[in-house]
Amino acid sequence: MNSRMDVEAGVAFGHALADNLRAPAHVSRLVLPYPISANRYWATRIITPRGSRRPMALTYVTPEAKQYRDDVAKLAIAAGVRPLAGRVCVELQLYPHRPLDWAKRARKDPDYWADTVQCIDLGNCEKVLSDALNGIAWADDKQHHRIVKDRMDPDEHGARVVVTISPIVREPIAPELF
Repeated sequence: MNSRMDVEAGVAFGHALADNLRAPAHVSRLVLPYPISANRYWATRIITPRGSRRPMALTYVTPEAKQYRDDVAKLAIAAGVRPLAGRVCVELQLYPHRPLDWAKRARKDPDYWADTVQCIDLGNCEKVLSDALNGIAWADDKQHHRIVKDRMDPDEHGARVVVTISPIVREPIAPELF
């Protein structure tokens, strides 16, 4: 795990999610190590069970994935993150590693140089982090009712992902009807 990674958790008020949602009482913000690719998270091997001639595919979580999951869990727990009940909003900001030739790229194409930087796709990032934070920030990822994913431009702070986790509290809709 990258020792330079900071963990930030705090209380934030006034975070507008949508017109019919109240501001959450508690928002956790974590700065976590850059996620491993889903291609390195799961692996498949072919096995032949004893007493059988038929091979079968077995998909498993790799040791590298288990280590990433453990590192994320330790950081989240150290930040005071507890599983939320109910609906959850997850916001991801993925910062890829800034290459050594970034200044040359920026001079060549000032507006879109960051698009040439190698980066895992946001879907893989979300899945890996959802798996790593399951049981820590929420009970199950089926609680995700809002997911916001952004790929950010690389910067001087290194490769990382910033995760903001907040409960979604709905305003009662016509409570007098019930």
